[in-house]
Amino acid sequence: MIGLVDCNNFYASCERVFRPDLQDCPIVVLSNNDGCVIARSNEAKALGIPMGAPAFQYEKQFDTLGIRVFSSNYALYGDMSHRVMRILSRFTPEVEVYSIDEAFIKLQPKDETAETQARTMRHTIKKWTGIPVSIGLAPTKALAKVANKIAKKFAEKTGGVYVIDTPLKREKALRWTAIEDVWGIGYRHAARLRAKKINTAFDFVNLPDEWVRKNMSVVGLRLKKELQGQAVLPWEAIVPDKKSIATTRSFEGTLTAFGDLKERMATFAVSCAEKLRRQKSSCRYIHVFIRNNRYGKDPQNIYLGTTLCLPFETSSSLVINQYVQKGLAQLFDPNIAYKKAGVVLMGILPDTGRQLNAFENEPATHLPLMQAIDRLNRKYGEPKVKLGIQDLRRTWKMKQERLSPKYTTQISDILKVS
Repeated sequence: MIGLVDCNNFYASCERVFRPDLQDCPIVVLSNNDGCVIARSNEAKALGIPMGAPAFQYEKQFDTLGIRVFSSNYALYGDMSHRVMRILSRFTPEVEVYSIDEAFIKLQPKDETAETQARTMRHTIKKWTGIPVSIGLAPTKALAKVANKIAKKFAEKTGGVYVIDTPLKREKALRWTAIEDVWGIGYRHAARLRAKKINTAFDFVNLPDEWVRKNMSVVGLRLKKELQGQAVLPWEAIVPDKKSIATTRSFEGTLTAFGDLKERMATFAVSCAEKLRRQKSSCRYIHVFIRNNRYGKDPQNIYLGTTLCLPFETSSSLVINQYVQKGLAQLFDPNIAYKKAGVVLMGILPDTGRQLNAFENEPATHLPLMQAIDRLNRKYGEPKVKLGIQDLRRTWKMKQERLSPKYTTQISDILKVS
């Protein structure tokens, strides 16, 4: 039996763990630089706060409605996620972490049913971490997603756990699930299916295989088989390496000086390179972009981007920053006020598959230098060794005016009990 464990309103729940006074209060969590709403508690959803709402436009509503607003505290959320996943691994060795707040699990019940195991698991996670979860159980991943949605939607009736274990339950669940809510069906496919009078997951599984393959490729056909109860999606107990790595940020204000942009882009380049080395990979392509403020007075939506091909695969911060700066120089227009920028590494492959170039290669000193820098920065926390172009005082730090303490990862933020 496959289960999907989903932490309910995860970011809001993490904020509540150490603040019991926030129980039943409407909560929203904002994106980087306190830009827009990326997470909402059920109470905030009931008050009509939409996902992606620009924070500056809803400031008055937050105050009027008594909504508590938090900056993203990824140190806290990441640590709480790790704790939940560790608890899951106590119940089963087969855990596939799907996202920061979701994981697939495999249960092989012996002395007790899968449902009983799931309820014990849910109780343990709540008791040990304070995070509420919903668990859906079914023979396949896609059906486990459907079961989880039912468990969450009808929490009072299901107790947070729902099992699809009979053909009748499967049909009933698929008839209830709207086509746009099916895992793996995006808005474009959903619109095409709606136009064909395919309104539910049940309608979808009754389409001919030939039509699904022709219009939705083999991926859509696999999804159909999964919803019919055939497990065809692979199990990924080991998280695969990322195929692209990005660091993008909105600035607190707008930037017009080339020097300011150079410093920020260097920091983005270094951040991407560190992530690349962490998964023991190299890249061959770099995409650089800068853009203006979409919500500003300028009616134009300006996006400037370029992709550069490197002469050799690399994970060196020095080389990656060198090409990022080349890309920025190509794009920069002094007449534009920039609000956001980013670096995306592509063409990623393992270091073991790195191709040597007969004429151009990364200097031999770069790899040991990067390894030494990574060791120092891991040992001392905040990056202590930087490129000369970076701001040593880190004055460009993200806007996080409503950041909660790092209760579980920073010694100075640990709760004091008197």
